[in-house]
Amino acid sequence: MTKGPFATRLAHRPAGYDRVMSVTVSELDRFEASRPRLEAIAYRLLGSASEAEDAVQEAFLRWQAADRDLVEVPEAWLTKVLTNLCLNQLTSARTRRETYVGQWLPEPLLAGDPMLGPADTVEQRESVSLAVLTLMERLSPVERGVYVLREAFAYSHREIGEILDLTEAASQQIFHRAKKHLAAGRTRAEIDEAAARRIVEEFLAAATSGRTEPLVRLLTEDATSVGDGGGKVPARAKPFEGAIAVAKFIWGLFKPGEAKRNLLGGPADVYATTANGDPAVVVVVEGRVFAVMCLEVTAEGIVAIRNQVNPDKLGRAARRWAAAEHEAPLLRAW
Repeated sequence: MTKGPFATRLAHRPAGYDRVMSVTVSELDRFEASRPRLEAIAYRLLGSASEAEDAVQEAFLRWQAADRDLVEVPEAWLTKVLTNLCLNQLTSARTRRETYVGQWLPEPLLAGDPMLGPADTVEQRESVSLAVLTLMERLSPVERGVYVLREAFAYSHREIGEILDLTEAASQQIFHRAKKHLAAGRTRAEIDEAAARRIVEEFLAAATSGRTEPLVRLLTEDATSVGDGGGKVPARAKPFEGAIAVAKFIWGLFKPGEAKRNLLGGPADVYATTANGDPAVVVVVEGRVFAVMCLEVTAEGIVAIRNQVNPDKLGRAARRWAAAEHEAPLLRAW
């Protein structure tokens, strides 16, 4: 295979890898210009903002340690290094997730987060949805890498082959196989910010009505609800399935109670926003994001509710929330 800029113009790790080579201002600026794209790639590959940040930092350390005079195209070099770091991490992550306490969900990113990456096409927006990020857990690391680079970042199969050390034909075959694995997903409704707010307002009105019927009407018959507490916040080990079961759970979740107030540490302000392109409920306690509840919406109604309450997966959302201004909460609960 002909070697291109993504291939082994990569400098091998030198014997003195721990020695940090000086980086010029222009080289540092070049890396920082690439950081948003690198973080967006890493997030789609790993499903975790914190792990994506760590992977990009490791790529920077390798950039520091490399003989950069041998790097023809820095953006290509960095993409190859980062992608392979993420794929190696995915291999070990599979083992960790087998022992994960409860259900594992991707880390949600709130509206406007640059880590969400490109959103110009339906495919790009779909590839960062929590539904697809969850489905991508079914893929092998290589399948996930090919799918993300092609679907979300429009790399050619020749470029992907150079990044992952594949032939162009192999990249094409793997991409089609990955798409087939993900075909079970349902088409999300395209929702703008105003529509997302209306959906959240209607959802909260139903959830606090004291009756389950209004919630059932918003849900599809086969709706599901799943929570990720990571063993640190109570969350049911198995998803709720079916509109009636989900409605009863949500009604109970929003019903005031002393146990909930104790868990939260006080009353909570509830806001509407979007996360990964979906309408989302953000629960904030004394300025701290306690939960992000994402609503997957189709033309038939709300098909899935994903509730992230694991504090380890809310760090980036919490930082961005604290740094931004917000409208008044929709309600004060519990």
